[in-house]
Amino acid sequence: MEAIQLLTLQHRALEERMKTTLHAPVEQRSACLAQVGDHLSVHLASEEEVFYPAVHARRTEDILLESLEEHLSLKRLLADLMALAPDDATWEAKFKVLEEQSEHHHKEEEEHLFPKVLTLIDLPEREALGRDMLALQERLQREGKPREAMAEQTDKAAPLP
Repeated sequence: MEAIQLLTLQHRALEERMKTTLHAPVEQRSACLAQVGDHLSVHLASEEEVFYPAVHARRTEDILLESLEEHLSLKRLLADLMALAPDDATWEAKFKVLEEQSEHHHKEEEEHLFPKVLTLIDLPEREALGRDMLALQERLQREGKPREAMAEQTDKAAPLP
């Protein structure tokens, strides 16, 4: 699947998972958050390790630096949520912030980064990027609990290559 199509589909899927999680009963929040965390983790990892390095070399540095800072904020929020009890008074508020920041990040990528990438990278290369991102995501899922690794990446934004 072509990289931008893959990322956009994952954005919509994450947004749906987040809405489901926010409205889940307290006793289901931990399981729902684990799902959201794993999907968010593999999505961010594939952007940071595959997509961003490929598009960085093509005059996108300002957009990518902002995106990486947004990733850091999402990682911190997820780490905070994973440390909270699902019935904690701040859980819902913190999750809403995660949801809002995710949607903002998706909008920024879709409106600013993706159109630029479409003009800079041809379809065969975007398809190869999509395959590479999916392979990485599948490997991270097989290894188990990718959300836990992401929770350890909260001290600073990932570097650009």
